[in-house]
Amino acid sequence: MTNKPTGRPRSPALAIVASPVIAPLNSASATIVRPSSNPMPLTRAIKQEALALGFDVVGIARVDSLSSPQPTLATRLTHWLQQGFHATMAWMERTPEKRTDPRIVLPGCRSIICVGLNYLTDERADERPGRGRIARYAWGRDYHDVLGGKLKQLEQRIAALVPQAITRSYVDTGPIMEKAWAEQAGLGWIGKHSNLVSSDHGSWLLLGEILTTLELEADEPATDLCGSCTLCIQACPTEAITEPYVVDANRCLSYLTIEHRGEAATIPNDLQRQFGNHIFGCDDCLDVCPFNLRAGFTREPAFHPSPFTLAPSLEELTRMDEATFRSSFQHSPIRRAKLAGLQRNVAIARSNQ
Repeated sequence: MTNKPTGRPRSPALAIVASPVIAPLNSASATIVRPSSNPMPLTRAIKQEALALGFDVVGIARVDSLSSPQPTLATRLTHWLQQGFHATMAWMERTPEKRTDPRIVLPGCRSIICVGLNYLTDERADERPGRGRIARYAWGRDYHDVLGGKLKQLEQRIAALVPQAITRSYVDTGPIMEKAWAEQAGLGWIGKHSNLVSSDHGSWLLLGEILTTLELEADEPATDLCGSCTLCIQACPTEAITEPYVVDANRCLSYLTIEHRGEAATIPNDLQRQFGNHIFGCDDCLDVCPFNLRAGFTREPAFHPSPFTLAPSLEELTRMDEATFRSSFQHSPIRRAKLAGLQRNVAIARSNQ
């Protein structure tokens, strides 16, 4: 599949050009960089560098544009937190204003460079009895490392193009609502399962972003193409998608198998029965998306599974000790669950067989 740098570039009439501003950044200062009256050549160069590094899609969102999503993000996040849908992830309650306004994270931020990397491989999980199921994104190397390394290289190339630019990159680690900004940058739209959907790559994009003081040419935001489809809502085994675009983490298998701490007794029995053989994450709502039919396979070798992640033995995982866990998953997202959490999930999966 041919790489696509962006969606449609925003028309010049909609490109808001702010006046230069000086804002503090730690002990230094952040200068809003306007390299020329026409930001398109620099924007195009940055996108070309991103694609050369292996990213499958790249788009630009302007933080200071009239269509930026900050007000909507703040309202939605506040409502979601008030409903307690973040479960025990108390860190999401801290400084919510940072999550909705990148200018607090990077003073002087004017643009966000959003990138996506396809992680779909052509392998199928081994579903025989005695095997566990691991979410696709965790089949290979930790995506934080894979995308993070590429983003650091992209930051270096931006610095070579514009030495005075200030950048800061994140891969699912900072207080950035990455899916909303990726939608704003034209990479895809937020589906009813609350994940990003791409018309070219389906549900299989991992996201990263670079905040920058550069004023770049923005792309048109993506259009929601879900229509009347509710396949992802129907596919959720625990009915965690309480309404379109809203997920209750308390019922979500991805949360319960990864972020939730505590013994099996802390998970309601009706939810345990819906684990099936899931031991780390869940792809059920992603698998059924019709846009996956258009998705090609990843070109990134780091995302290909090992025999163990493709067909994890529940019995072997039950016997695993701490040292083996650390060495086996040193470069894997699976270490996020910790050995105690993984073996709790394994015990639930075995009881479901």
